[in-house]
Amino acid sequence: MLIDFHTHVFPDTLASRAIGVLCSNLRIPITPVHNGTVSSLKERMAEWNIDKSVVVPIVTKESQTRTLNEWAQSIADDKIIPFGSIFPHGGHYKEDIDFICSLGLKGLKFHAEYQDFVLDSPEMIKIYDYALSKNLIIIHHAGYDYGMPPPYKSSPKQFLNISKQLKGGIIIAAHLGGHEQWNDVYEYLCGTDIYLETSMGFEYYGAEMFKKIVAKHGADKILFGSDSPWSNALYDFNALKSSGIEQSAIDAITHQNAEIILGL
Repeated sequence: MLIDFHTHVFPDTLASRAIGVLCSNLRIPITPVHNGTVSSLKERMAEWNIDKSVVVPIVTKESQTRTLNEWAQSIADDKIIPFGSIFPHGGHYKEDIDFICSLGLKGLKFHAEYQDFVLDSPEMIKIYDYALSKNLIIIHHAGYDYGMPPPYKSSPKQFLNISKQLKGGIIIAAHLGGHEQWNDVYEYLCGTDIYLETSMGFEYYGAEMFKKIVAKHGADKILFGSDSPWSNALYDFNALKSSGIEQSAIDAITHQNAEIILGL
């Protein structure tokens, strides 16, 4: 079993344009591994023996909230587990979260860069607290984003602050807790109740840093993710297998932890 906890797709009519715009904004060259459609993601899943993918959309305008989440619900099947998203500045987060719950979606994706918020602000803490009270999983972009200019709006210290204020529930920091901030992840996040997810990926943090973080944080709080189409899940999976951690830790990271928190 292999579960990819971090993937992106778009409606077929928007995928080509969305991928083109996102690629044009990147400050380093990245070649997408699929064209952004659900069918293209599933082709890669079949090719790379991925059993399930969690799709994490991002609402960037309040007007997108209903249509994007309804579309997310529509793509759910035995291979695709869609999360929802809300616009954090709308002022009616409770209604939006209740709507996501009514659709049966299992979690929420937040991205401080694209949604322009301070990760650990009092306003966001209230949103997280309500979402967690509804048993939703929260997954965050964490650290640098190659499509956005610095200074960046998320850091391991901010996730540490969140973990101190919120007890219970599942909060996940993608990119192993903070892209290009892994020394701070090791210092501030390892040992907290924040889950880490591996996306974007071994070609950046490398096997030695990965092993250090796994040893200190515990494999039971780490999830496999790729950030597809921006990273190659097969490469990441092979790098994980050859990283030198024990098979029991590989099994936990690649599927067992995800199965538990997703209720599979």
